[in-house]
Amino acid sequence: MARTADPHRRAELLDQIVDYLAEHGLSTLSMRPLAQHLGKSTRVLTHHFADKEALLSATMERLDERHRAWLRSLPGWSGADSVGTIVRRTWDWQAREENLPVARLIHEIEGLAAAGKLAGHVPRMLADRSEFVAGLLRERGVPEADALRISTLANSAYTGLQIDFLTTGDRERVEAALDQLCALVDEWVAAAGTAG
Repeated sequence: MARTADPHRRAELLDQIVDYLAEHGLSTLSMRPLAQHLGKSTRVLTHHFADKEALLSATMERLDERHRAWLRSLPGWSGADSVGTIVRRTWDWQAREENLPVARLIHEIEGLAAAGKLAGHVPRMLADRSEFVAGLLRERGVPEADALRISTLANSAYTGLQIDFLTTGDRERVEAALDQLCALVDEWVAAAGTAG
């Protein structure tokens, strides 16, 4: 009879795999080099994950959980700070040198999903991130009809700015544009709140 995979050990493995992918990228993922890096056998991986697709799906889900937990832990997320302030805090955290590998991994996942190379499953972090941020907007009094639209626009602009920064390295120019985006988001939130 096969042993049941230990959920705690599986979670630890997923965190290690997320860290590995942040360092090495997703497009060249292979079970054997991953197992060697983790100091495990491929048998250990297949004990926890049926195949590479299952491992990939679980890893992206874990990355999403970690990312959302971090966002919710931001100062002001559940308080009275403006959405623009939270957007800027998010940027400041993601743009730290030690956090850039995860930002790059997220953009690699976006690119692979856009190219149709994620075999039928779009990671939740991509599929409903606008809804995630729309929840923050609704908490700030933005009506339902406006929350998803503002969230979609803000997320798309933020992603474009982050890709620009990662591609060009021109922090000063990109962050000047980011500051303008933050101000615009706060204007949109205020306008939507008074209209609602």
